[in-house]
Amino acid sequence: MPDLAVITGTTHGIGRVTARELAGAGYAVVMLCRDLLAAHEVRDEILQKIPGASIDPITCDLASFASVRAAAAIVRERYGPIRLLINNAGITTMKHRLSVDGFELNFAINHLGPFLLTELLRERMAAPGRIINVASRVHLRGGLDLAGVRSVPRRFNSLAMYAQSKLANVLHTFALARRLAGTAVTANCLHPGVVASNLLPRWLRLIKPLISPQTFDVERGAETTLFLALDTSVARESGKYFDEFHMVRPALATAEDVALQEALWEASTRWVGLSAPSC
Repeated sequence: MPDLAVITGTTHGIGRVTARELAGAGYAVVMLCRDLLAAHEVRDEILQKIPGASIDPITCDLASFASVRAAAAIVRERYGPIRLLINNAGITTMKHRLSVDGFELNFAINHLGPFLLTELLRERMAAPGRIINVASRVHLRGGLDLAGVRSVPRRFNSLAMYAQSKLANVLHTFALARRLAGTAVTANCLHPGVVASNLLPRWLRLIKPLISPQTFDVERGAETTLFLALDTSVARESGKYFDEFHMVRPALATAEDVALQEALWEASTRWVGLSAPSC
C-alpha cells in the first residue's frame, strides 16, 4: 500500500499544489478541508492529471474542536500509519472574530486546530515520519499573549494577531520536536515565502519587503513544504525552522524559550480539551 499523507487546507494555494505533487510522488493523500465540495473538485483535477491516484477528502473545520476531533476519528478508523502530517491551512482576518469555541480566530485556526489534530494523530505516525507546520517569517514580529486569545480587544491589530498565531506555530514545532526526540518521527516548520494572491491583506503587502525578497506563485510557494516532505537530506532534521529557500534559519529568540513553549503547550492542551499535557 502507498504511504499516507494527511494535509490540511488543500482547496487552494500551496496546499492544492502540495496535495497534487504528493499524489504524483505516489502517496495516498487525505485532504482535510472545511469546504468538502471544493475538495472534491480538487480531487477530480488531480485524478485527471494523475489517473489512479488515491485522494480522499474529509471535512475538517480547524475553527471547531469538534470538527477536528471528528476528522481525526475518521482518519484513525479508515487508514493505517501516517507518513506525512502537513499542517498547511491558515487564515488572516482583518476584523476581530471568535471561533465557535471562543478563541481569536487567527489563533484558533492557525494554532489550536492544528495542535489538536497533531495530538490526536501523533500516535498514528509511521516510523520514519514527518510532521510539517507551515508557519511564516511574520512570526519574527510576533509576541504571545495567552491571556488575550479569549478576550475582545479594544482595538484589533490584524498583523499582531496573525504574527502571534505564526509564532505559536514555531513554538509548537520546537516543543513537539523535543517530545519526538529518540523516535523516527520529525517535526519542522517553514516560511513558504510571500505567495501571490488576491487574498493578501494590505498590511502583508506593505511589510512584504521585510519578510521576503520576492513574491512567489503557488507552485514556487509549495516548494519548501515539498522539500521537507520528500527530500532525503532532511530525513533526520527536527526542531528546525526553514526559509523559502530550503535553508535552516534562526527563529525569533522568543520561539527558542523552552519555558514559553511549555506554557503554550500546557494552555493549548487545556483549551482543546485534552486530558493532560502530552509528553
